[in-house]
Parts: sequence; structure tokens; C-alpha cells
Amino acid sequence: MTSKSGSRMEVPQAKEAMNRFKMEVASEIGVNLKDGYNGDLTSREAGSIGGEMVRQMIKKQEESMK
Repeated sequence: MTSKSGSRMEVPQAKEAMNRFKMEVASEIGVNLKDGYNGDLTSREAGSIGGEMVRQMIKKQEESMK
């Protein structure tokens, strides 16, 4: 049995918020991300978006735990 749980949102309403967050992060770090297909991005560019998203989410969580 194959699971695709990594590619679905636990809270479906969060999908749009995560897309907005991804676009904001891409803009902040200077990666030209557009709606829809982004197959022209390098692995480094795509990874930098995801990495920065994780850094910001961890920082926000740490601040809320203070």
C-alpha cells in the first residue's frame, strides 16, 4: 500500500496559506517563483525556498514558546 501523505495537507484550508507563504519567501530570497509550473527552477533555488520556509516556521514556533 502506497501512501502519499507527504504531498497532502492535514488541514485542506491551509493549502492557500502555504502557497502564499511560499511566494513570500521566494520573493524575499530573490527566486522568481510563479503560479503554476516552475520546472525552470534549479534544484538549488527550489531547495532554498523550502529551507527558508522551514527556518521561518521554526523561528516562529520558538518565539511562541518563550
